[in-house]
This record gives sequence, structure tokens and C-alpha cells, in this order.
Amino acid sequence: MAVLVRWWDGQSHFRSIERDFDERIPSNPLTINNLTEGTGGRRVAFKKVSTDMDIQRPSSARAKKIRRIAYGTVTLLLLGGVTYGLSKLRPAAPSVDRATIWPDEVKRGPMLREVRGLGTLVPEDIRWIPAQTDSRVDRWVLRPGAIVKPNSIIMELSDPTLQRDALDAEYLLKGAEADYANLQVQVNSELMNQKAAEAAVRSDYEQSKIQHEVDDKLYQQGIYSDVTAKLSKVKMEQLAIRVQLEGERTRIAADSARARLAAQQAKIDQQKALYQLKKSQLDALHVRAGIDGVLQLVPVEVGQRVTPGTNLARVADPKKLKAEIKIAETQAKDITIGQKATIDTRNGVVNGHVSRIDPSVVNGTVTVDVAITDPLPQGARPDLSVDGTVELENLKDVLYVGRPVHGQADSTIGIFKIIDDGSEAVRVNVKLGRSSVNTIEIVQGLKVGDKVILSDMSAWDNFDRVRLK
Repeated sequence: MAVLVRWWDGQSHFRSIERDFDERIPSNPLTINNLTEGTGGRRVAFKKVSTDMDIQRPSSARAKKIRRIAYGTVTLLLLGGVTYGLSKLRPAAPSVDRATIWPDEVKRGPMLREVRGLGTLVPEDIRWIPAQTDSRVDRWVLRPGAIVKPNSIIMELSDPTLQRDALDAEYLLKGAEADYANLQVQVNSELMNQKAAEAAVRSDYEQSKIQHEVDDKLYQQGIYSDVTAKLSKVKMEQLAIRVQLEGERTRIAADSARARLAAQQAKIDQQKALYQLKKSQLDALHVRAGIDGVLQLVPVEVGQRVTPGTNLARVADPKKLKAEIKIAETQAKDITIGQKATIDTRNGVVNGHVSRIDPSVVNGTVTVDVAITDPLPQGARPDLSVDGTVELENLKDVLYVGRPVHGQADSTIGIFKIIDDGSEAVRVNVKLGRSSVNTIEIVQGLKVGDKVILSDMSAWDNFDRVRLK
């Protein structure tokens, strides 16, 4: 390996060493350069021509620094200008097919406020027939849909225990009636004996009274002695007391007779009520309709065991129907009893009025009953699905538009307004007021003649402008 070694005088030095030796010139030129190569010891000497003076090249560091600062400043200014320009550019508006939107024009005038809900027709007169005893379904006599009368038998039940109890109650009633008759004879006999005793005492009293009068008259004439007259008087007074006592005993005996008979009559009434109950329960084994109408439902099967209170059948009068409408809880706050309503049965529209408002909310809806005043159209029957509309109020001279998809009463929403002869639509904030089924009041943000898009534009929520094609 070759090694290059240079000698120079002690006063010579390089300001810097570069790969290219010609780019730097020493202050004092070399006088002798000795090159020793390898290990063979061969020495070669070169002699350079010395110059009269050193030439110092001017330094370019400051110029380079100035140029770098200038270039950086220009670059930053260009980047800032480009960024500002891009920030002022509007994003490209997406295109929307005109056939897929639902436009409407803002109008001014009267607006009818309405609320709408779905519901069903239900009978006003419904009768559920429950089981009265623990019994078994023997057979169906009529099927659902049959026309029934009050005495029409729908099904027959059986209960051997009830039959035995009814028979026992019947004989207990007959026994109580027999006891009453026997008691009545007894008390009448006792009362008659007491009256006879009273009559005998009264007879003795009357005789003693007459005898006393005779004795007293004879005493006055001097025929009888004073003792005889006094004895007849004492006897008369004692019999008078006995007559009074016997009269009291007779009245007490009569009262006792009535009380004993009343007690026995109460037993008869008790047995009769029990017998009537058992008899009615036994008769209820023949399940009857109870009203004129249509047998709608029989929720039990033949052979099924039923307990007291189990619903056996439902009978309704199909001629008297009302509509039960489910109204959203947010829209039901303005509904009052008596407001006009219309019911669409799919076969015709009939008029009615609100007759009842359910005080509770179920699954976000309020049930409103509508009494139908017009004759029902052909095909109207219980459980038929209907559409109900309730008229709330008629607003005079308001700014309104068709109801947007997501437009709610008393809210502020963003809605696209059509501009530039229908070629574009921009989003504007609109404050909404009172709402109806198909229209809604405009409080702020639009004016008469503005055209807006009412259909769902949620796919372009990130854009404030769209193009219509």
C-alpha cells in the first residue's frame, strides 16, 4: 500500500484542505516535495517554481447566506399565497338528480292545522262473557261471526260438582220453608192459648166488677154487711191487675211469634239466595250472548278446563262503532274533546268528533277516541284499520310551506333553497313554527315565492351547496 508524505517549511500552512489541491494555494509555496512510495526506499523529489506573492480568493459565504434567506423568504411567500388562495376556493358542489328531489314553494295565506294517526274501528258496546265456575268446555254451539240474540247459546259447559250443589241447595230451601210453616203453626197455637187465658181473666174481672156493684148497692141499702162489699171490691181490683198482665203477655207472645217467624224467614231467604246462585251458575253452563250483535271471538277450545273469570267469548254490536286513533305524544298536546275529525276507512271518509283522550302515553302515542256521526260505509267492521285526522285550528294569513322530511314544530333546521333559475340549491337556516300534517309555518329564513327542497337531503349534510341536473 502506497503512503503519500509531504514536507514543507515550518512557515507554510493550508487554510483548508480540499480534495482538489488546485483550489487552495499555500501562503508560502512549497520548495521541496519529497514522495516516498512503498517500502523500497526509492525517493523522488520535485521542485516547484516559487511565486512572488499569495492570491487570496474573496469569501462567498455571506453571499450564499443572503441568497438562502432570499430563496426561503420567496418560498414562504409563495406557499402562503397558494394556501390563502386555496382556502378561498369553494369545494366543488355535488350534483343531485332533479327527478329525485321534492320541491315546494313558500306561500302566504290560511293554513289548516291537523294531526293524523293510525287506528282501528272498535265497537262501542262490547260484552265479554266470563266463566262463573270451575268447569269444562263440552262443545261449541256457535262459531265466531255468527249473528246472535240475547238468549243465543254460544257453548255448553259441564260441572258435576255444581249440579250436586244446586240440588243440595234446592232441598235445603224446601226444608227451611217446611220449618217455617211448622214454626208458624206453633207460634199461632201459643198465641191463641195466651189470648184464651187473657179472655178468661177478663171474663172473671167483668163478673167481679158486676158483683162488686151489686154488693155495694146492697150495702148501701143495709142488706149486706160492710165486709161483703169490701171483699168483692178487692176481688175486682185483683182481677183488673190480672187482666192488665195477661194483656201484656199476649202482646209479648205476639212479638215473640213475629221474631221467631222472621228468623226462620231469614233462613229461608238465605237458602233461597244460595239456591238462586247455584241455579244461575248451573244455567251459566249454557253460555248465552246476552246482547244483540255478532260473536267476535271464542278464545277457548273444546275440552279445555276453565276457572272463574276466564273469558269465554266476546260479543259486540257491529252497528255502533268508534275509531281509536294513535296520535304521537308530541302532537297530541293541542287535541281537545269536541274537535272535528275525519276517519278514512279505505272505502270512504266519514265525519266525527273527539269523544275521549287517554290520559296516559303508551309507546310514545296517545289514544284518541273519535265518535262517528256519519253512516259507516260498506265493509266497515270491528278491528278494521283506518286513518284518522283531527282538525286543531285554522290559521289566518301565515307564511307556510310543505312539511320537510325532518321538520318539527318550533325548531330551526337547515334546508336547501333553490337559486339561479333552478340550477343550484344552497343551505339556509329556517325557523319553523306551528305544524300540520302536510304543511308547517315559516317564522324566519324564507319569504313568499322561495322554492325549497322538502325531500331527505341527509346524504349532502357536509355540503352547503348542490347542483341540480
